[in-house]
Amino acid sequence: MAQSLQIELAERPTGDIIPGKTFKQVTVPAPTEADLKDGQILLENLYLSLDPAMRGWLDDKRSYVPPVQIGEVMRGLNVARVLASKSAKAKAGDIVTCYMGFKEVGILPEDRVDEAFPLPPNGKVTDLLGVLGMTGLTAYFGMTKIGEPKAGETVVVSAAAGATGSVAAQIAKIKGARVIGTAGSDEKVKWLKEELGLDVALNYKDPDFKEKFKQATPNFIDVFFDNVGGEQLDMALAQANKFSRFVICGGISQYNEKEKKGPKNFLSVVSQRIKIQGFIVFDYAEEYNSARKQLAQWLSEGKIKRKETIVKGGLRAAEEAMNYLFKGKNTGKLMVEVKNPEDAAKL
Repeated sequence: MAQSLQIELAERPTGDIIPGKTFKQVTVPAPTEADLKDGQILLENLYLSLDPAMRGWLDDKRSYVPPVQIGEVMRGLNVARVLASKSAKAKAGDIVTCYMGFKEVGILPEDRVDEAFPLPPNGKVTDLLGVLGMTGLTAYFGMTKIGEPKAGETVVVSAAAGATGSVAAQIAKIKGARVIGTAGSDEKVKWLKEELGLDVALNYKDPDFKEKFKQATPNFIDVFFDNVGGEQLDMALAQANKFSRFVICGGISQYNEKEKKGPKNFLSVVSQRIKIQGFIVFDYAEEYNSARKQLAQWLSEGKIKRKETIVKGGLRAAEEAMNYLFKGKNTGKLMVEVKNPEDAAKL
């Protein structure tokens, strides 16, 4: 009987995720076509998306989705291949995105499987998790719906070399803004400037980062797209323009901290009349299709470029790879290759 590996939550982390302790790896009999009921789809996992938001799902507190429970398979977004189907939504051989999570083979109801999205001429299957997936959509809605950058405005994106930040920064460039990105290495800074065409890119580990940040924003900040929180959010508040828009997408600097730190410069919100808005990509679910079409067009026109960090080694590598997010080891979209799509499908 074929076996399927799955990764379950073993205990709630209080700080960093500890491989072999936070999760446990469990092998179970793989489901087969015979197990399918009407409206269900049998899938094999090809790629697993790794995202900073996952850390929040491990905490037992109220959020936009319920926390992952102890003993439950870790939640996650996947690119998967359909092995068999009793749904009109997909047929065997289709490549789809779905919420199967950290398991090699699984059966899902059709409402947890997205219809296949046609890739643009220069697209590739991993784009379905990156620029054409939830990270690209997050950047698109956050920047266009809340940030609303206008030509000539100054936009700052923190973690601009990450999956969401890199797309958000390029959308701001497309809209004609002057764009500043922050990142955690000279290599990432070089990529932001030379490849993505940002006007300024700053390494937040540079000892002169605070001074350089101030120098880069002489006319202050009109839009701040925040993926980091903490000190960088505080610095942006100090440099905020009147009526600026702060898009709060995430706060990766705080996710593993036992003591969360709020901004000291919060009263700038009053003096500069700043609009601060958090959002979740699910808020815009009805607009996914039109947004994907726009992102696909920009990708095909070369207006959006992307980079990926793909971790090999199958699902067993996922626990260790999650920590890449918090150690700045990835540039662009981080994912685990659970199975090479070139390898034959097998029931």
